[in-house]
Order: sequence, then structure tokens, then C-alpha cells
Amino acid sequence: MKYNTIIFDFDYTLADATDGIVSSFNHAFSELGLAGCDIESIKRTVGLSLDEAFVQLTANKDKALISRFKILFKEKADEVMSKNTVLFDDTISTLRQLKHDGLNTGIVTTKYHYRIVETLNTHGISDLVDIIVGGEDVKTPKPSPEGLLLAIDSLNAQQNNVLYIGDSLVDAKTALAANVDFAGITTGTTDEKEFSQYPCIRIFKNLSELGFELPSF
Repeated sequence: MKYNTIIFDFDYTLADATDGIVSSFNHAFSELGLAGCDIESIKRTVGLSLDEAFVQLTANKDKALISRFKILFKEKADEVMSKNTVLFDDTISTLRQLKHDGLNTGIVTTKYHYRIVETLNTHGISDLVDIIVGGEDVKTPKPSPEGLLLAIDSLNAQQNNVLYIGDSLVDAKTALAANVDFAGITTGTTDEKEFSQYPCIRIFKNLSELGFELPSF
């Protein structure tokens, strides 16, 4: 097998946190006197940094406003995010299979590190993930390769033995920048046609397909 390390994005790759994300965005918008956004528009920003998401949704680049938005978002998210995060049906079985097969596993995401820890602990699967790199662990968010390279270095892995799996073009760009192979997954808002713009060794419909493919990698 070529890969000994599989690293995942989190939102819409391993889990669905739509309710918490939308609630946090619209709470912050309301507190700032801004119009709320629809679910699909907000979902399309998942994977971006909060700064970038705010600009995309509001077309407003005011730094002071963005800073206030992030504080309000975090306050609400601390209340609702973890309890409204649902792992996909095949997430735990996939991670267990990877560990059973002796592979390193990791998560690289723009989401806060501690939120990932909360979710893994809630489901009792923290032992199935070897490294987590969250938004607060890096200076530059994805698609900068900083987080992915940090995870790879922490695992003492080689880039040519790593596969990064994600649901967005931000993830595809991150893998490209880090010079690692990428597999897209269509459990988010990005479809196969969109992924075709970037190098993808595979495009999965769900995580279960990864288990069937691993022996051939």
C-alpha cells in the first residue's frame, strides 16, 4: 500500500455540524445588525477561515467588524457547536479500520482544535486519531499548507505516503500546496465536476468507499 497516513478535513468530511454553524453565523449577524444568511450560502463557506467566510457572505471587509463577528460567532459556537455536531454513519467504522490496518490518522481543519477534541471525546474515539491541527494551531489557514505539513511532520510521515481527504476546493488546494495526494468526497457542497479542476486520485461519495479502495492504493 502506498499510503501509511490518512489525514482528513473535519466538517462535511467526517461530520455534519450544519445546525451549529448556521446558528452561530446568524446569531453573530443579528448582534451586528446584519441580515441573516440562508443555510446553503453558509454551508458553501465551510472550510474557509471565519474572516473569509464573513467577507464572502457580507461583501464587507471592515477589520473591526470582522473581529467583532468572530467574537460573537465563537461565543455562540461554544454553546451550540459540539452538541449539534453529528458524525457521519461511516466515520467511526472507517477510522477503526484505518487503525486496525496500522495507518496513521489525522485531522487538519480550520475549525478550533478544542472543538474537534470535544466531538471525539463525546463519541469515545479520541484514540482513533493520532494528530489534530485546528485553526488556532497555525498562523495561516487553509489553503495554506502549514497545517497539513505540521500534521505530517508530527507523525514523522513522508509527503508521498500521505493522502489528504476533504470535501471542498479549499482542501484540494491545501493538498496541492503541500505536495500530497488528495481525494475528494462529495458529502459536502462540492461535486465531482468541481473537484475535477484539481488533481484528485479519487472522488468518493462517502467514507465507506475509502475502505474498499485502500488495498489498491
